[in-house]
Amino acid sequence: MSQAFAEQALPNWRRAVLKVGSSLLTGADGELSGRHARGLAAFIAASRAAGREVVLVSSGAVAAGRARVPADAPRGGGLVLRQALAALGQTRMVGLWQDLLDGAVAQVLLSHDDLRNRRRYLNARDTLLELLRLRAVPVINENDTVAVEELKLGDNDNLAAIVAALVDADLLLIASDVDGLYTAHPRLDPHAQPIDRVDAITPAVLAMAGGAGSAVGTGGMRTKLEAATKAAKAGIATVLFNGTDAATVAALTEGRLHGTCFAASGSRLAARKYWLRHAPGSGGRLRVDAGAVRAVLGGASLLPGGIVGVDGEFARGDLVEVVAPDGDGARVVARGLCQYAAGEVRRLAGRHTREIESILGFSYGDTVIRRDDLVGFEETTA
Repeated sequence: MSQAFAEQALPNWRRAVLKVGSSLLTGADGELSGRHARGLAAFIAASRAAGREVVLVSSGAVAAGRARVPADAPRGGGLVLRQALAALGQTRMVGLWQDLLDGAVAQVLLSHDDLRNRRRYLNARDTLLELLRLRAVPVINENDTVAVEELKLGDNDNLAAIVAALVDADLLLIASDVDGLYTAHPRLDPHAQPIDRVDAITPAVLAMAGGAGSAVGTGGMRTKLEAATKAAKAGIATVLFNGTDAATVAALTEGRLHGTCFAASGSRLAARKYWLRHAPGSGGRLRVDAGAVRAVLGGASLLPGGIVGVDGEFARGDLVEVVAPDGDGARVVARGLCQYAAGEVRRLAGRHTREIESILGFSYGDTVIRRDDLVGFEETTA
């Protein structure tokens, strides 16, 4: 019989993404069930009461939709059937969480295009961060009803990792119907040994992954390792635990983990700053005054009042350089993701933040580049 996982401390976190698989939300009859979801909802509630934030990535819509289709109803197959079942079950899945959680629950459906188009990516992030500010619990799923096979994100394990990076989470929690990662499939090999911690996901670790463990889910251990790899590269630790075990879920509230912890590759901030420093830019430049240079290099956001000029063309969400006068030329002092397009920044240059909406007719926020989206290239001396 497989050995149990040792108890270890849960990584410190303030904002987490919790992914819940279909097998935890459906009963033996295929209908939605709150049996295991109640414990997870209690963990979310306790975390929020402690001042933490939780984003929920929940499977279960397709399974819930399948349970609503009469046995004698004509049906197609493949992707079209899955899209229809997702449409039938999505509201029931969100309704389950609304019944179990105090406060507002917000449904957010994301597609491939939302996460690969930079403007839509930023819009999705802004919406999720605002929902958290409003103390709502976002419940996220892939928008299966409009996805096409070649552009599907594929499984909610990987979607959860992408969302964790999207909202700058500190931790990714994956609730499954297995206790964690073993050296072999624990249901097939009685000698399988638990792995409490993984510092790096190597080919040898990937070889330990088995197939899907449930008939109602789309992901197996392999997709969970893929998700942990994505999260690690973004500086986010991942924990995998058994969401069907009430004691395991209750221990999470006390900061104790019985499962597998996948370490992050460096800090989340370091990973993001590295990307901002080295990712290809748009060619656009924001020329700023001395006050803006001091603010940016001191760790502040870039406001429109410190901008004196704009070079090049770029769209909202593009990576631009922040430059300061240097004799007859200019030196790059920072790089960051611009919240506004080039033409919009030209209209805002030198103006106060309170004027943004009156000038443009809309606002994406008070900053042109937020400090979390900005990396400086030298230390301030003032």
